[in-house]
Amino acid sequence: MADNDDENSPKGTNGDGPAGGAGSQAQLNVLAQYVKDLSFESPGAPQTLQGPGQNPQLKVGVNVNAGPRGEDIYEAVVHLEAHAKSDDGVIYNVELDYGALFRIKNVPENMLQPVLFVDCPPLLFPFVRRVIADVVRDGGFPPLMLDPIDFGRLYAQNLAKGDETPKGPPN
Repeated sequence: MADNDDENSPKGTNGDGPAGGAGSQAQLNVLAQYVKDLSFESPGAPQTLQGPGQNPQLKVGVNVNAGPRGEDIYEAVVHLEAHAKSDDGVIYNVELDYGALFRIKNVPENMLQPVLFVDCPPLLFPFVRRVIADVVRDGGFPPLMLDPIDFGRLYAQNLAKGDETPKGPPN
């Protein structure tokens, strides 16, 4: 047999084209998703539930942290903070760390960081959005519906700034 599909046989390294066999194709699998930390504060309740007060403001910030957790296993965590305040004081503060374990195989070392900071967070974001919306709603306020985040743009901005650990700036 002329064709050898053994993992040690020579194949293309980029996984595209005819030389890239199934054993060398990049793989990204979600192994687990979880709320790592969650906090909601509404120190002015029940007064703040009657109205937001004068000059309400909402500040939202996002950060991504990632790192190895075993052989081919990596954790990515989206940290999101939302702070609502008015001239009368704090309306609410909510913070969430939502994480996942990913199995990442056959990704070149120089591409691992972009995968962790650009490809993984969008897989988590719909769940982050739902948890934040539910918690704010359960706190007695209209649900906070976050706009999608362009993690690729944030990653590029942070690389341009020279940050070692890419993170998203406050919105």
